[in-house]
Amino acid sequence: NTELAVSGPGLAELVFTPASGEPSRATIVDFDGPGIVQGIYNKDDSIEGFARSCFEYGLDQKVDVWFATKDTISKTYDQRFRSIFAQVFERDFRGRFERAGIGYSYSLIDDLVARIMKSEGGILWACKNYDGDVMSDMVASAFGSLALMTSVLVSPEGHYEYEAAHGTVQRHYYRHMKGERTSTNSMALIFAWSGALRKRGEMDSLDELVRFADDLEAASTRTVQDGRMTGDLAAISDPPASEVLDAVQFIDAIAAGLREMRA
Repeated sequence: NTELAVSGPGLAELVFTPASGEPSRATIVDFDGPGIVQGIYNKDDSIEGFARSCFEYGLDQKVDVWFATKDTISKTYDQRFRSIFAQVFERDFRGRFERAGIGYSYSLIDDLVARIMKSEGGILWACKNYDGDVMSDMVASAFGSLALMTSVLVSPEGHYEYEAAHGTVQRHYYRHMKGERTSTNSMALIFAWSGALRKRGEMDSLDELVRFADDLEAASTRTVQDGRMTGDLAAISDPPASEVLDAVQFIDAIAAGLREMRA
């Protein structure tokens, strides 16, 4: 059993108590004033599962995988991530990546952020949880709107879950409940559904379902490209939007485009 104990003013200790025996104590920090201590841990099998999920998804999408941490600062914790990613790649994925014509590389997080901001995409950026939460929102905002970003959760066993990455739209929901018009962008939700349908079609060899998912995404994209969009995109669109749609109108416009495409 391991615990973090505050043993006195400004003194924080790590206390390890074995199954049998006396506790051992190690001073973590001795503050000369008020302060705070943060402790983090992870297990090797969890880190390996994370690495395996990233590599499997890179193969599924046929894109390079980039991984980044800050192991120059977190020389034990982040270095463990870097080492396990490298071990898993060399042991189980290098040959598969070479046959697929894709690659894997590691960089410091600050270097990779700079590269990402100049990138046209087409890569899988593997981030630890905090980095991923912050950087994905930053990239989504830089490219227009959080409502354009979907999320795919992949387990080490190759199970998939698709969702909109932006969370709830609480303010819009409260306005909707009052009967007010909202211009809510549903693009991320639509692409979450299309991604899930496509994956189901691929797994079950349902070619028509895969084509439907492709057509749904094409109709959604074409609606925006034709200048018909929700308020979040209209505020930054160049050229200007030809029509600013509310939430229902936007979905109806995509549905009409989908029907026309599949007629």
